[in-house]
Parts: sequence; C-alpha cells; structure tokens
Amino acid sequence: MTQPMSGRATVHTSRDTTHRIVVLGAGYAGLGAAKRLARGLRSTDVRLTLVDRGERFVERVRLHQLASGQDLEARPLFEVLAGTGVELVVATVTGIDLDGQTVHLDTAPHALPYDVLVYALGSGADLGAVPGVREHAFSIADAESALQLREHLADVAPGGPVVVAGGGLTGIEAAAELAEARGDLRIDLVSASTPGGWLSEPARRHLHRALDRLGVTVHAPRRITAVGPDAVLLDDGQELAVAAVIWAAGFAVPGLAADAGLAVDARRRMVVDDHLRSVSHPRVYGIGDAAAAPTPGGTEARMSCQTGLPMGQYLARQIAGTLDGRRPKPIRIRYVWQNISLGRRDGVTQFTRTDDTPLPLLLTGRASAWFKEAVTRGAAWTVTR
Repeated sequence: MTQPMSGRATVHTSRDTTHRIVVLGAGYAGLGAAKRLARGLRSTDVRLTLVDRGERFVERVRLHQLASGQDLEARPLFEVLAGTGVELVVATVTGIDLDGQTVHLDTAPHALPYDVLVYALGSGADLGAVPGVREHAFSIADAESALQLREHLADVAPGGPVVVAGGGLTGIEAAAELAEARGDLRIDLVSASTPGGWLSEPARRHLHRALDRLGVTVHAPRRITAVGPDAVLLDDGQELAVAAVIWAAGFAVPGLAADAGLAVDARRRMVVDDHLRSVSHPRVYGIGDAAAAPTPGGTEARMSCQTGLPMGQYLARQIAGTLDGRRPKPIRIRYVWQNISLGRRDGVTQFTRTDDTPLPLLLTGRASAWFKEAVTRGAAWTVTR
C-alpha cells in the first residue's frame, strides 16, 4: 500500500487480489474487526478496506460529555490505521449491490468490489418517532450532533429548561452529565418507563437519589407526543417549556441492509447466525448495533459497546479461520455488567448474569465512576492501539 504526502491511503479498486474484504463502519465493532483482521491476515493475499463517513474514531459512549462542554481526545483514523495495511476510504455508503458484490459510495472511488463484506454501520437516534423531533430536537448519537447541541446550550440562559427524552442509558447519562456541568439549567427527564427499571432495587435507588441530588426532575411513566420549538407535549396533556430537547428515546439503524435485500428484523437490523453471517447472503457478515445476533438465552443482542467490541474481535477470527479452511466455534454473546455514569464523580455499575439480568452485586459512587472510566479507556485503547 502506498501513502501519498497527505497521509491518506491510496485506494485500489482493481480486481488484482485473491481476496477483498470491505468493512463498513469504523465504530467499536468495525474498527476492532478491521485491525484484528489486518494482524491475522498479514501474511496472506488479502486486500482489506475500511469505509467510514468520518475521519476520526468517535468514542460514542462519551458523547454526553462532549455535549456538556468537555473535550474528547482526537483519534484520527489515518493515524490509528498507520502501518496496519488497512486501506481507509472516507465516504458515505449509498448502496450495496449484492449480486454484483459491490459497495457504492458518494465520493471516489465511488464503487468498491468485495469478496467478503462486513456490515458495521451502527445506529443513530430515532428522529422519526414523534412529530417535530427531526425539526426541533438534538441528539447525541454522533459527534456532529453532540457538538451542535453543545453550541446551542452555550447560548441558553441560566434557568433555561432542557428536556431529555428517554430513560435508557443514554438519556440517564445525558441528564446527569448536563445537570452536573450546567447546574444553572433546569433539567427534565421524560421516560416511558422508570429510568433504570431493569436494574436491581439497590442500584435503582442509588440512581434516583443521584438524579434528585443533581436536580433532575423525572417524569415517568410519560411519553412525549409532539415536539415544538418552545415546548414538548406529554401524553397526559401537560406541556413542558423547553430551551432545548435532547432526544435519546430509542435508536434506529441505517436502511441500507434492508434496501439491499439482506434479511432484517422488525427494527431493520441485519439478521445473522451464530457465526455472525447473514442468514440470507453468506458473503456478508453483520456486527455491532446494526446486526441482530442471537444470544445463548434466545434473546437478541442489545446495542452497546459491550456487544460490538467482542463481536468485532470474534468476526476477525471467524473470517481468518474460514480463509484457512477452519470453522471457529459459534459466538457466545455474554454480559458481565452495565455501567451508568452519573456525572464525573458518581455512577452505578450493575453486575449481571451472562444473560444480562442483574446480580445482587453493584458498585456506586466514585468507585463506579472510576470503574467506568477505566472500562471506557480500555475499550478505546483496544480498538485504536
């Protein structure tokens, strides 16, 4: 692979190699898979290309910090991939031709042929769920959106009302982080169910005490039925005035897999088997948020870094083994904990059974905050170093 003066990898699209592997998406799952594949296939005749619409690896699990005014470490993908042999293409995927085994892009080289395709495009905020969300709400599902929210919040006067929609991990962390960083704002958290309702009772008590200490007002169970420029409407008819709405009430995956004709589930996640191979097209693998992988308990894998990172590592072994004529064991997606940050100095770490149900074991307070920081740094180090 040659390197031009700019540091960008030269991309070759000719069919002059034995095997072409294209990875779509440079998140925890995709970047981790690409780097491990590069190590495992270094001595083989394989061309490995990674496609992403951005030039940096984004620590998505820290985007609530970015939105609240903190700066994140810059991790340029060209530097992360230097010396690995992985060719990086910065472009947006516009389509997948399964019959022609080609990925179409919005910029040069415009088309990439593949022998094996890894679909790891992740997920984004579900901005079409409620009228007015797309027009008036902000999300923290990607770095650009988080920075737009950050700029908007900088102009919100003291006492300004901010509504966070969604009582899952993202909504809880966003509400707590913002309340700690901007104690001058009024933070309302609206959730269709009790925030942290999936946790053990002690963990749930700590979470709600922390939200109360931070001044976050919880509205649950409540749903937002409409979002306007100055207010949101709840399902009981109540209106909440807003200076900003942060939408974290659900995530959606890109429609590319469904549009291409790959088998998908009701949420348009690619359906894969226990080797992460598409159940309809065996040359395509799916990992991360955009893939619906089976778990030993029969449930579908949840969207999380804790799922995506090991999926990427497993897939690298799976593809390398397949090329060598071996068949690795089926993946076993298992869970160990759930980490919830409650600002920079507090948190809840709920340890779980392998099926993600809570154990009577948890960390809270500064110990949990330290633990999550260590885990978050470790995940970023794993995929970037």
